[in-house]
Amino acid sequence: MTDAVRIADRLVWRDGALTEGHRRVPEETAVALTYNGGTQAVMMATPQDLTDFAVGFSLNEGIIASRDDIISLDVVELTDGIELRMWLPPELAARMAERRRSLAGPTGCGLCGIDSIAEAVRPVARVPAGRRFAPRDVMTALAAIEPLQKLNRETRAVHAAAFWTPARGIVALREDVGRHNALDKLAGHLAQARSIATEGIVLMTSRVSVELVQKAAAMGAPVLVAVSAPTALAIRMAESAGITLIAVARNDGFEIFTHPDRIVASAETGARSTQTDNTHVA
Repeated sequence: MTDAVRIADRLVWRDGALTEGHRRVPEETAVALTYNGGTQAVMMATPQDLTDFAVGFSLNEGIIASRDDIISLDVVELTDGIELRMWLPPELAARMAERRRSLAGPTGCGLCGIDSIAEAVRPVARVPAGRRFAPRDVMTALAAIEPLQKLNRETRAVHAAAFWTPARGIVALREDVGRHNALDKLAGHLAQARSIATEGIVLMTSRVSVELVQKAAAMGAPVLVAVSAPTALAIRMAESAGITLIAVARNDGFEIFTHPDRIVASAETGARSTQTDNTHVA
């Protein structure tokens, strides 16, 4: 399999002089996601944790409802990229083909292989209430990410997506050159491990754009935390999805943009919201 890290030659200009050296840089590879022989999307991604990526992408894009919907999954290395070759039951494959035929517009908008603006800003189902967290939980989760970012320590050029719970700490962390790819990989791992996203916090080492909120909603994550600022559309989408969106999260604090009721005093954490919500998409 293609290595995730490469050694690149470099020249460094510093203190008025040029010196030769090397830097470890992340690999970026074209990854095609195919279903029943047809290509759904081609993404530029880091070539590691690709089974997680295939499962997470399929779940977050609404192609499947559970990991069990994938009959087979093969990672096939090609000359100029990697193919994640999946086979679905005939009824799912037919539904996906019909969806593609019904999409308006002949060209892609550039968002995760989506073919129309309507798909790019599609509404999301509201997440379940989930548990509540204290501010110190958010800070503890943030502090736990950096030591686990092995690829970023080597390259300083990739994003991470992580899942944290009060009982287990960081349950899983996935890295990729693309922030949405990292989140798909995380979703795929959680699905295969049968972990429940409603019990924890999803963390991103990036800004928050609308597709990250859409993917978090597909996972059923009640709290999304990011180190950089969100876009206005991401805030609107998080509000609609019932997600507590926390951003500009640094070692001295964070900012809450939507649904602040999940961040409460320590004595109240773990309590369930009394709100009833049955609209979560698995």
